[in-house]
Amino acid sequence: MLIKMEDTNVDAPTVREDAAAPPPGDAEPLTGDSELNLGDTEAAVGNVGDEAELDEEQQEKEPMTGASEWASEASPPAAGGETNGSVKLKMEDEEVKFTGLSKEELLRVAGTPGWVRTRWTLLVLFWLSWLLMLVGSVLIILKAPPCRDLPDSHWWNHGPLYRLRDVRVFSDMQDLRGVERRMDYLKQLNVKGLLIGPIHEAPPNNALSLRFEQISSDLGTMNQFKSLISTAHKKGISVVLDLTPNYQGSTGPWFSNDSITIVAEKLKSALVFWMDQGVEGFLFSGTDLVSNSVPSLWTDIRNIIQNGTESRPGRRVLMGLSEFSSVDHVSSLLSSSGVDLLLSPLLSSGSGGFAGPAEVLDSVQTLCASHSQLNLAWSLGGAEVHLASAVGPALVRLYQLLLLTLPGTPVFNYGDEVGLMDQGTEPPQMLWDPETETDLNGTLQVEWAERRSSLSFFRSVATLRVKERPLLFGDFLPLSNSSSLLSYVRVWDRGARYLVAFNWGSEEAELVQAGRAELPQQAEVVASTDTSLSDGEVELGALRIGPQQATLLRFNIK
Repeated sequence: MLIKMEDTNVDAPTVREDAAAPPPGDAEPLTGDSELNLGDTEAAVGNVGDEAELDEEQQEKEPMTGASEWASEASPPAAGGETNGSVKLKMEDEEVKFTGLSKEELLRVAGTPGWVRTRWTLLVLFWLSWLLMLVGSVLIILKAPPCRDLPDSHWWNHGPLYRLRDVRVFSDMQDLRGVERRMDYLKQLNVKGLLIGPIHEAPPNNALSLRFEQISSDLGTMNQFKSLISTAHKKGISVVLDLTPNYQGSTGPWFSNDSITIVAEKLKSALVFWMDQGVEGFLFSGTDLVSNSVPSLWTDIRNIIQNGTESRPGRRVLMGLSEFSSVDHVSSLLSSSGVDLLLSPLLSSGSGGFAGPAEVLDSVQTLCASHSQLNLAWSLGGAEVHLASAVGPALVRLYQLLLLTLPGTPVFNYGDEVGLMDQGTEPPQMLWDPETETDLNGTLQVEWAERRSSLSFFRSVATLRVKERPLLFGDFLPLSNSSSLLSYVRVWDRGARYLVAFNWGSEEAELVQAGRAELPQQAEVVASTDTSLSDGEVELGALRIGPQQATLLRFNIK
């Protein structure tokens, strides 16, 4: 610590000018006026201590040479007056800096036996810990059940298909342009494919006048069709073209047996033409007839569609339409025809004109036992009959949920999402929201509210269908089946599982018996036709399904 001495205002004793300074060591004691009062000296020294302070601006003042000088000698007076001489102490802390060990010192310490043993111990512990973590990770991977491989699916396996047989009824424009302008609406429905037509020139019952590569003039032009294809692809929607030859005639979809060979040959070049326009698949009625009558030509047709061409390589969907309502006939035709999807009236064959619990379960189990669910397709009503007309308005949402949760591809007729009803023999005009609600009376407002509810329900379940693997590819596990109740679970790997329950009866029905090992105690309601059943967790053992209602629930197995 440094000590600096500085002048202060402490008074010094007065010395006579005529007095000679005594020699060093012979100083006389002070008496009288020249005598320094010891009490004053002590007070002065006390003042010195009180006034000591750390003032950086005063550090450069001249220090005194020693503590003994001011104690034994008085400062000489300045000329012309008295000079006060006193001291002021200033203390400063020296900054201490840590420099650490030098390189030589570190090397000397590092080479000691103690530090060598410590380093080796830490190194061995590090590698042992790393090896233990590696072994643990390998054991976890080996013991964990393998993830299930996704099936080799195609675009038509990833969502519902939307069928529009007569383009004139879909908009006020009554041509292909009106369909194109509604492509955003189809995207909101989460449909993956649009089944359109037939639209080609085909005079009834006249095979010689058949023009596969020309569009009927009252339906639109080729440029309109190309624009429709382009817009659909931008929305993620594929277009499937119905090329049934005699779609307007009464002698059968392929005319007569004598003309099948000529028509099939003409069809092969037309397939290449439409594929070059961007068509992603084809639908044919009377699949059983042509596949059995001219099997070699049918094989050629299959190869063109399913294998592609040099200019348009890639897989396209081949869809067949059969009038068979027997599950055995449908299963046999699926195997013999080689189609990717087969539409049939299976679900329209039950008592009352539509399938109930027993018919649905028998159809699904029989087909799944012999075929991949990727080759199954489900529809109800066909191209000529709408869903609401087939099952009644009260069951529209129940069958929407059924078609969207069965294993396979659901196919809907235009307007099925809003409960469109048939009127006479002519196809009904598509229903669109009115521009103003004031144009509707009380009854129409109720009807539109019901249609919007059906549309909202369809969209919500279709969204789940295209996103959730259990609903896309999951196994079909029946839970219960009775004269009025059907329930099943869709399972894929170890993720979420979906339980679907339907009640066709006129009274409430208990969903499942409590305590079943394969089901948890609670599940989440994700969609329901029963408005009294709100979203959220429900107790499965206490859940009851209302009459003519259906519910979709989600749960996880821990």
